[in-house]
Amino acid sequence: MYLINPKDKISIEECDTFWKRFKGFMFKRKKIISGKRFPKCNSIHTFFMFQNIDVIMTDQNNQIIKIYPNLKKRRIILPKKYVYYTYELPLGTYKYYQIGDYLKIELEK
Repeated sequence: MYLINPKDKISIEECDTFWKRFKGFMFKRKKIISGKRFPKCNSIHTFFMFQNIDVIMTDQNNQIIKIYPNLKKRRIILPKKYVYYTYELPLGTYKYYQIGDYLKIELEK
């Protein structure tokens, strides 16, 4: 699956198992160039992460509800109403979006 933005196409991994949801980007030292999507997830933490990320939270239709640019390590985002998907993305991704926009997701062929 890919997130399409005006600049490029970002590979997105669906975190739909316990282990994928648990791990996320924890302990990753290499520069983050892809993203992760967490369905039915309205809160996250960035403990045990070595780099900052952009976080975008959307409803079931991928309409953006919250944007957290450059979220630092050791932070918590408490549960947010109406959020269905949470995306952890590489730094700088947030620049292409505003609250109310829709994320364009392309499934792999």
